[in-house]
Order: sequence, then C-alpha cells, then structure tokens
Amino acid sequence: MRLHFHGGAEVVTGVNYLLETEQSKVLIDCGLFQGSGELEARNEQPFAYDAKDIDAVIVSHSHLDHVGRLPQLIAAGFKGKIFATPPAIDFTHLILEDSVKILAEKARHANVVPLFSQEEVDTVMAHFVAADYYQKTQAAKGVEFTFHDAGHILGSAIIELRIRNQESGKEKETVIVFSGDLGHPPAPLLRAPDYLTSADYVLVESTYGDRNHESPEESEEKVENIIEDTISKGGVLMIPSFAMERTQQLLYHINDLVEHKRIPAVPVYIDSPLATRITEVYKKYPQYYNKKAIFAIDSGDDVFNFPGLRFTLSSKESKAINNSPSPKVIIAGSGMSQGGRIVHHEARYLGDPKNTLLIVGYQAQGTPGRHIVDGEKKVEILDQPIEIRAKIEKFSGYSAHADQFYLMDWIKNFKKSGLTDATGQAPELKKVFVVQGEPLPAETLASLIRDELGIDSMVPKMGEVVEI
Repeated sequence: MRLHFHGGAEVVTGVNYLLETEQSKVLIDCGLFQGSGELEARNEQPFAYDAKDIDAVIVSHSHLDHVGRLPQLIAAGFKGKIFATPPAIDFTHLILEDSVKILAEKARHANVVPLFSQEEVDTVMAHFVAADYYQKTQAAKGVEFTFHDAGHILGSAIIELRIRNQESGKEKETVIVFSGDLGHPPAPLLRAPDYLTSADYVLVESTYGDRNHESPEESEEKVENIIEDTISKGGVLMIPSFAMERTQQLLYHINDLVEHKRIPAVPVYIDSPLATRITEVYKKYPQYYNKKAIFAIDSGDDVFNFPGLRFTLSSKESKAINNSPSPKVIIAGSGMSQGGRIVHHEARYLGDPKNTLLIVGYQAQGTPGRHIVDGEKKVEILDQPIEIRAKIEKFSGYSAHADQFYLMDWIKNFKKSGLTDATGQAPELKKVFVVQGEPLPAETLASLIRDELGIDSMVPKMGEVVEI
C-alpha cells in the first residue's frame, strides 16, 4: 500500500493525496495551488496519475485549495464518485461556479485557456455523493471511510479510512486518518474538532505548526476596539475576508456587538455576491452549528442580520458604497487581496490614515495580503502602486486553522489511546505525516511530535511516494 503526496506537501495549498492499495486507488481532495505565480503555475500541469484509474475521491471540505482541480480531474477522464458532507457539496458548487468567472477573467488577461468551464463544473457536481458525519461509507473495493467534524468550516471533515487487505493469507485492517484542515476552538457557529483515538497513520495539517493564536475572546475585544477606533476617526474599516466561514463568523460577532450596544450602529457592507450566497447555505444547515449558536437561533435571534447590515449583489451597488458617507465597515473578498471587490476598496482607501485594514485570515506567500502583513509600505493593486497610509491590524483568534498547541493536543490523543477496535486491539500509531504547511511550520511541528510525543514523523516532499 502506498501514499502519494501530489499537493499539500511543503505547501499549504493544492491538497491532493493518492492512496494506492492492492485493490483500489482513492484520492483525498483535489485542490488548486494558490499563492505565488510559480505555485499557481502547477495548476496548468497534468496530474501525476491517470485520472481514469482513480476509483473515488473523498473531499475533506469545500475550500478551493481542496476542491479546485476537480473539474480538471473530470476532464482528464475520472468517472467515479466524489464523497463529501451535504454542506460541503452545496459550498463546492458555489465556490467552483465563482471560480469559473475569476479564471475566465485571468485567462483573458493572459491570453490563455481557462482552467475549467461552467459545463465542467456541472459535470463535477453530478459525481457527488453525500455522506454525513459518523456514517460508515464504502468508497472503493477494500476502502471504507467515516467523516468526523473538523470544526474548520461548516461541513468540514476529518477523514478516517479503514483499508482491508491480505497479508500472509490473513485479512488485515489499516487505519489512516487525514486531519483535513482542523479548526481552532472555540469558534463562532462551529463545533470543536472531534478527537480520534486510534490509527496506524495520521496526516496532520500544519498551517500554523510554528505558532499559537491569541484567544477568540481577545480577538472579539480587538474587533470591538478597532471598529470603535475607526468610527471615532470617521474612517473606513476594510476587512478582506474569505466568503466562506470568516465572513459568517464576522457577521455573527458584529451582530452580537450591535445587539448588546457595544458598538454604534454604522453601515456594514457585505460586498461579495459569493459570501451572500454562502450565507444562505449556512442558514440551511443550523444542525451543524455549535450549541451556543443553536440556542441563539432558538431564542429568536437572526445571527446573520442586524441594523445597518447591507448585502451588495450587483457591481452598481458595490460602486455605490464609495458614495456612502463614512464611517462604515466593508467586508469583501478576496481574503488575500488577490482580486475580488476588496481590491477596489483598498485602492481607494489605503492611502488615508483615518482608515483601517483588518487582516483576519491566512495570507499565502506571494499574495498582496502577505506583502501588507509583512509591513511593505507600497503594494501593487489593480496594476497600480498604492501607498499604504491606513492603519494595518491583524489578529489570529478568528483563524479557522488550529495553532501549534491545539495540533499537538489533537495528536496526543492518538498516543494515549487505550481503546480497542473490532478485533480487540487498538492500532498502534506508527507515523505522522505533517502536511499542508510551509516548510518552517511543517518542520517545527514534525520535530515537536518526535521530540515531545516520541512519535515518528516526517514532512513529505511534493511528489513523494511512501510505502505503508
């Protein structure tokens, strides 16, 4: 049995693992590479395997770096099923449809063919099969999986694989756990990630494997203070935000601040058609929320609505935001300032010291958001150099990714397992593969796992194949 690391190895994005058994070939995620031009150029390359030979794809969640190459997989000849949770299927449809427009625009500028079309997205969606949390599902011959709550975004999953094969004439079961992207609890709306107790092998993400986040409580207080400070100066607060999860978390929190009169009522614009559509999907699945959010809804609180909140769908409505008086709050995509409506607001408002840019999410290397976070005083936006005079704020408590402390705590649970499987024996954790992180965070976490937990660990290289 072999594990192939075709993405998410020494990088955060492009997640794509191939499990090859005696009987089947199963992919875990099939995502786009995002970040620098060099990294994104990998999206143009053919897959390192024959898509026609893949029996199934299991999707951990619906972020583009986990599902963005599914249309290309279909175009390359994949005919099997794609498994995901019900919310993940709905979100994937929206995310891929939105990407068609963005990729078409990029292709026009570069005079190249887009990575995929709307027709290919429609074909992808026909391959999806829903599987809910804790439901054992047959993915392919000899391969069974169970989704567990990853607490990263709504419907995100830890994937527990059970592989049955013959060894010395006897049937043997191997358990492999893919963390997917693990959330950072406690989070608005979401439940904490599930702890699993036994596995032979674990793949764990390491986006923040070298650092710890401030507490969510500190972040909520910080948001309150930043909004109040910007309002007092008569400024504009810009928040580049991912359309999925981060925007809904912000809405949930600002709703709470407004309802308890902790901030003045000012216009809050959600300037993202995608975020607006995704928020509607969130409303469809309240059963996936945490107890606090469910209690608020049962008490009559519309957690995604408050005085002053305005959703702007058309480009005309978006442009009209510029004519509205300050102070105001603008939440728009893209989350890394690579495109979307936020770049128009940044071009207009970053040059004014009254204004604030609040960074609330991960910024990949090579993106404008990363340049800003790294302290550069001039960035290129809309092909123009923009002087940064606005106040730049950043915090990590809203992060949808677990920090080093939580990642280690999650891994520790496997080490301490005393539970037994159906045969009366618990699988012994043989190795941890540290993935989905840049080299420093990944190597830092791998070293901690070895040194503090005494568990064999490694950081796979892109394209590496490991016998297990």
